[in-house]
Amino acid sequence: MVQTAVHLTHKALTGVDIAVIAVYFVVIFAIGFYFARKERTSTDYFLASRNVGWFAIGASLFVSNISTEHFIGLAGSGATSGLAVGHFEWLACLILLILGWVFVPFYLRSNVFTMPEFLERRFSRSCAVYLAAISILAYVFTKISVHLYAAAIVLERVVGWSPLTAAVILVVATGIYTIAGGLAAVIYTDLVQTLILIAGAVILTAIGLHRVGGFAGLRAAVPASYFHMIKPVDNPDFPWTGIFFGAPILGIWYWCTDQVIVQRVLSAKDEGHAKAATIFAGFLKILPVFMLVLPGLIAVALYRDLFKFGPNGEVLNGDIAYPTMIINLLPTGLVGVMIAALLAALMGAMSSVFNSASTLVTLDFYKKIKPDASERQLVTFGRVMTGVMVILGLAWVPFIHLISSQLYIYLQSVQGYISPPIAACFILGILWSRLNAQGAITSLLTGFVLGAVRFIFELMDRAAGGRAFDNAFLRGLVDMNFLHYAILMFVICCAVLIGVSLMTPAPERRKLAGLTFATVDEKMDVTPVTPSATYKPPAETALEHRINIVFSLALVATVIGLWIHFR
Repeated sequence: MVQTAVHLTHKALTGVDIAVIAVYFVVIFAIGFYFARKERTSTDYFLASRNVGWFAIGASLFVSNISTEHFIGLAGSGATSGLAVGHFEWLACLILLILGWVFVPFYLRSNVFTMPEFLERRFSRSCAVYLAAISILAYVFTKISVHLYAAAIVLERVVGWSPLTAAVILVVATGIYTIAGGLAAVIYTDLVQTLILIAGAVILTAIGLHRVGGFAGLRAAVPASYFHMIKPVDNPDFPWTGIFFGAPILGIWYWCTDQVIVQRVLSAKDEGHAKAATIFAGFLKILPVFMLVLPGLIAVALYRDLFKFGPNGEVLNGDIAYPTMIINLLPTGLVGVMIAALLAALMGAMSSVFNSASTLVTLDFYKKIKPDASERQLVTFGRVMTGVMVILGLAWVPFIHLISSQLYIYLQSVQGYISPPIAACFILGILWSRLNAQGAITSLLTGFVLGAVRFIFELMDRAAGGRAFDNAFLRGLVDMNFLHYAILMFVICCAVLIGVSLMTPAPERRKLAGLTFATVDEKMDVTPVTPSATYKPPAETALEHRINIVFSLALVATVIGLWIHFR
């Protein structure tokens, strides 16, 4: 068993570390204010003038997804159960291809700014209101709180920063450049943040692997099961049935229908760049297994005495893995790089939430209430709503210390309860033109009830120490793996969507033009959401199409090869 000296104290920042962090902030603010000078219309502010290339969009997709909770959560799961949590990362590689090849052409063709707007065109205004409202609530009450909680844990443990002070500074700093520069500032700061994040994480993983004696030393130091990703059906965390049938439902909701993600793709200069961005992001999503999950295994191998183990040998406090690695392995100077990487992860994800939430409020509510609003009014209101999101983020700060690691896990699982009905409406909505608005809203509300019931029951049971329900049915409902429950919800929501649609009148064919596969070639009657939104990105060129096909096949082959190797 590999063991090494352990230091439990915080890492003191030297002048070099502070200089690295200062340079990071200077670069980020410079980019933000550069684009603040350039933007003029709502298209400029909310969709970065629809003129962004594939590399920047792909990087933004990656860093919008990766935040400080990934450093804690992925490394913690790696320490607890090995590489299996990496399934979610590698599945994302393939689902990003679905975004690029299936959904993006419909989104660009319909000239929408937001996902609720697309759902309104396909079904009805009530469906759009549901999606916009549930998205905004999820952003405020899960994403922002989880980002701040995870950042507070890492920064307090690594450098001893006060959680409250650090959170306030980071929220305000992120809000400033997001309010000033809109989506362009977010995307191009994300590009820089992606490079910093990857550099910091890769350096730490490389140093850890060297210290543990390479992959051979790591395999000898941790249980063999840690390197097997395919788990049995009865595995409580990662059953293969849940991974391959349930996780894609969550993935399609997150990667293909969530405003935070899709808004970046809508800013592409043409369809070819949009697809290429999803492919590039897919390749980037291979990395977290090696640069965030693997450090969890390395931490157990190097610092076993720091971890608490359950009766079956499972690690109980895996969330200390990544901070422990930073404190004990990084020399002066590289600590600054790693802190900059953590800040990049937090600020990149937070800015994406601020910008996308303000876009939803501005275009799906304010614009509907005041349809004659000018371009200047839309941009001003968007900035104001971004400021409101920043204030809501600050309002969470005093409560950070009340968020336990258990609640953190529950908040992360919320997406498993809200995603199935949304995924069902988007997937079936473009596949079958017979489905109508009545079926869609009934399905969405059915899914909301099913998800809320499971979430409330689960919280009640945990609060009672796992003894809240004696009834066999309720006990089975609460104990069911959340991925299996997502499958059940998806099947029910699809059945409701189809059943209600068939029992009610079919939608008018002309309203479906260009919005389903059956009507894809029919001319779409598009009314732009804003005066500046009349421009449509050019179609994919023949050369772009061939290149995208080649790299898509390469990505699929890479992911399948990795699954076979770590089966």
